Amino acid sequence: MRVNRAWLGLVVLVLPALLVAIDTTALLLALPQLSADLGATNIEQLWISDSYGFIVAGLVITMGTLGDRIGRRRLLMIGGAAFAVLSVVAAFAVSPLMLIVARVLLGVAGATLAPSTLALITNMFHDRRQRGQAIAIWATSQFAGGALGPVLAGFLLQYFWWGSVFLVAVPAMALLLFAGPILLPEFRDDQAGRLDLVSVGLSLVAVLSMVYGIKQLTVESVPVVPGVALVVGAVVGFLFVRRQLQLETPLLDLRLLRNRPFTAVLIGLVFAGIAMAGTGLLVTQYLQSVLGYSPVASALLFAPMGLGSAVGTMAAPVLARRMKQTTAIAGGLVGSALGSLLLVGVSVGGASALPLVMIGIAVLALGTGPLFALGTGLIVGSVPPERAGSAASMSETGNYFGGSLGFALLGVTAAVIYRSRMDGTSDSLAGAVAASRRLPAGQGAELLHSAREAFTTALHVTGGVAAVLFAGLAVLILAMRPATRTTPAATPGYEAAHS
Repeated sequence: MRVNRAWLGLVVLVLPALLVAIDTTALLLALPQLSADLGATNIEQLWISDSYGFIVAGLVITMGTLGDRIGRRRLLMIGGAAFAVLSVVAAFAVSPLMLIVARVLLGVAGATLAPSTLALITNMFHDRRQRGQAIAIWATSQFAGGALGPVLAGFLLQYFWWGSVFLVAVPAMALLLFAGPILLPEFRDDQAGRLDLVSVGLSLVAVLSMVYGIKQLTVESVPVVPGVALVVGAVVGFLFVRRQLQLETPLLDLRLLRNRPFTAVLIGLVFAGIAMAGTGLLVTQYLQSVLGYSPVASALLFAPMGLGSAVGTMAAPVLARRMKQTTAIAGGLVGSALGSLLLVGVSVGGASALPLVMIGIAVLALGTGPLFALGTGLIVGSVPPERAGSAASMSETGNYFGGSLGFALLGVTAAVIYRSRMDGTSDSLAGAVAASRRLPAGQGAELLHSAREAFTTALHVTGGVAAVLFAGLAVLILAMRPATRTTPAATPGYEAAHS
């Protein structure tokens, strides 16, 4: 394949990565409107926001193995077509349940995109330096999508209904379906391992049972059912781990976790995703429902989070030339902890509230850049080339799982704090805003002020939790770093791991 055609193909592969990121962050901004329109409860809001990511996390490795068997380009085309159709279904959902089901099915389709695109990049770029550049562009597109999503959603919500944020995927996927067969090569591994359906089922049951248990434990007065769900999830998870260690070609190669740097970075990706998703969920609602900005204004004010990640990612290779990669990653995480602490100081109103939020999310996101840019390279470079696909799949799983877990854990934590501060009189800030409009002016203003104070307290706690997570990850990365000093490499981590 000629280099020019490979780079044109990369443009096509960037589209799915861009769209997945846009789909996730755009929904955050649309959540207040769609919740009010569909009458979604606080827990239903969480299912709408994080069901997609959990399904992707549970199926991304499965889809990677399936792509090896039936063809990576073919799987990408199937997933792209399904994603377009289901986006239309989500856009015209008439109930919370319909939207949740659409989001779950979108997760199945979305799970085909990340492993297929990353694997095809490996097939298209045989030169190690060019491959590293291509992977960096692919990774940066995810953060660019994260920054573009709220801005695009803000403009759409200003002039159209909330379903328009889902329809953005349709023309992009149509372009993928048209150009993909022309520019992308097909790859099928005749030696690919058998798809173990038992492992697929065990992984999904374990993840979904744990998520259900965590969510329902905070809202049910009698915690028997959530407790049973947590126990079932833990038991099934144990069975899944044991099966993976026994299989010759496991669905998830847990033997890779014996590598200390690999494990440290993977844990870092998961918990950084938790912190970023949780703060993103709270900040977007804070800008709209507490500070009172319009959707389009909130989108622009939230953009520093995605842009900070993109800038940090692009700057990471420069830092890696001047210091150890693990030092760069740990230093960035310390910066993220400091940015998170700024969120603890925001107030319900006042001149300092907005600057603190904007600076906080920008610094927080900027500091994660080295982790996401260099961490994936370290993971892939920590294993032999023939196992790089499995390692990359675990990296993607960590990213998706961490982000979705952030919505669930920190989202539920914030909901509990909010209800506690409101003495159970309000289930969500969006509900309080809607209720205040139906009350007399004085009562409505009082309810709205109490709700905004309660939500701001939840944001303070979320910022504090995020700071602790980032600081702990910095210590972990330094404690488990490799003994050898890294050298500048086109593909971050590969040269270092084999020097």
